[in-house]
Amino acid sequence: MRFTLSTFALVLAACGTRTPDTGAARDSMSAEGLLAHTKRLASDEFEGRGPGTPGEDKTVKYLEDQFRSLGLEPGNPDGTYIQNVPLVGIRSDVTGSIRAGAKTVALNPLKDFVGVSERVEESNTVQDSEIVFVGYGVQAPEYQWDDFKGLDVKGKTLLMLINDPPVPGLFRDKAMTYYGRWTYKYEIAAAKGAAAAIIIHETEAAAYPFEVVIGSWGQENFDLDPQASQPLAMQGWVSLDKAKELLTACGKDFATVKKEAASRGFRPVPLGAKVNLRVKNTIRKVKSRNVLGKVSGSQSKDEYVIYTAHWDHLGRNEKLQGDQIFNGALDNASGTATLLELAKAFAKLDPKPTRSVLFLAVTAEEKGLLGAKYYAENPLYPLTKTLANINFDGINQWGRTKDIVVIGRGNSTLDNVLAEAAKAQDRVLMDDPESEKGYYYRSDHFEFAKQGVPALYTNSGEQYIGKPEGYAKTKRSEYTAKDYHKVTDEVKADWDLSGAVEDLRLFFEVGYRVAQDPKWPEWSAGTEFKAKRDSMLK
Repeated sequence: MRFTLSTFALVLAACGTRTPDTGAARDSMSAEGLLAHTKRLASDEFEGRGPGTPGEDKTVKYLEDQFRSLGLEPGNPDGTYIQNVPLVGIRSDVTGSIRAGAKTVALNPLKDFVGVSERVEESNTVQDSEIVFVGYGVQAPEYQWDDFKGLDVKGKTLLMLINDPPVPGLFRDKAMTYYGRWTYKYEIAAAKGAAAAIIIHETEAAAYPFEVVIGSWGQENFDLDPQASQPLAMQGWVSLDKAKELLTACGKDFATVKKEAASRGFRPVPLGAKVNLRVKNTIRKVKSRNVLGKVSGSQSKDEYVIYTAHWDHLGRNEKLQGDQIFNGALDNASGTATLLELAKAFAKLDPKPTRSVLFLAVTAEEKGLLGAKYYAENPLYPLTKTLANINFDGINQWGRTKDIVVIGRGNSTLDNVLAEAAKAQDRVLMDDPESEKGYYYRSDHFEFAKQGVPALYTNSGEQYIGKPEGYAKTKRSEYTAKDYHKVTDEVKADWDLSGAVEDLRLFFEVGYRVAQDPKWPEWSAGTEFKAKRDSMLK
């Protein structure tokens, strides 16, 4: 337990301060409110909420106006509702081919290959770069795993599999570690001096079809400006069919090399092929924005609970025929609507919670969690005074459930707070049924966790009331196949937000209890984020 003078003040306050009517505040949050905000933010008027577009200007204004009308204080100490986030936008045109002996393997951009360059350069090339298959591209000393085996890969192009090596008893078995994320694979390739890295896409392993890669990566991509390190000359994805074609041209069989890669004894495989790529970049500097409002605490104003949701989506793609706008209704107009409904509830509390509550709508999640990363690395309020982050990325649009799924369950004592709140609803916590897909590393809470702040991230429950077994999985699969990162992610006529409202009231209870409790949330023993938190709070 972290016991400070401010904690002592909380204890004294609890003895002499009247209790606010949390019930009235909690009941003010409604399905109608969630739906109204979601419909507005996901309307064509907001043009897909792309960072650095007119859609951003409209979104930021809407959020500022809402925070102001709800009576929230400006979240920035400078008296504004804005934290500027400097980004660099890069639209890459990558063309090229692979030569394997006498055979040429064509790379068809935005069909079977997607490549981008995050170097802030108008053009660069990858010339006669030797291709090496490095299995899963993982170097994890704690698991005694090394896919590189000392091979010098400077100037080479690395061909990699997605996810962790599927070895029973290693890594986290079914649950993905950060080593399985595509971000890690590009990071280690760059750290080892590779010229380029290409990940082989597999739909089930990646948890989304190749069309999602094309839709996301085929547009303008972003990074923080200035960049912290020199990125690869090119990073990309290749479809499974194209990868099989390449390996066959090199005299290899995909199934065979994939099986070999799932072994500690795996050694990198030079393919005897060389790649030539030409990269042309269109570059622009973008001043994007996080939007934030706060409710100041009644006692410990300098201690914070932070709620987050990303306001951005994929904008519009004028190359498409017909509908060109990626409305992002579920992802993440709905999460932003959740943030606004929670802000409304906390603003109604009288007296206010003992600690302050910050409502942070972040930019550029779809571009790599960049808005959250910028705040976590440049916090407006010290992370040593930040008790917890509670993050929303999508809501339950299919009705009430008997449970709620916790992504990364067991990581922190926030689970205990959530469990107590859920008990009052006669609900229970459930583990992530798709932990192999690495959702813990795919939303904004992860940037807070990396900096040591205990973070809570949930998903819709599995046990839908009045629905058959397997209903949740069926609906998730339908959404992933038909709507995820597609122009069809719009508000649907059959949405039932009754379950979303129950979840919303859970999130309110968790944040309120953390804001009141003298005891700070803590990472669980053995969690990779605990050491950083312990160090920062010494």
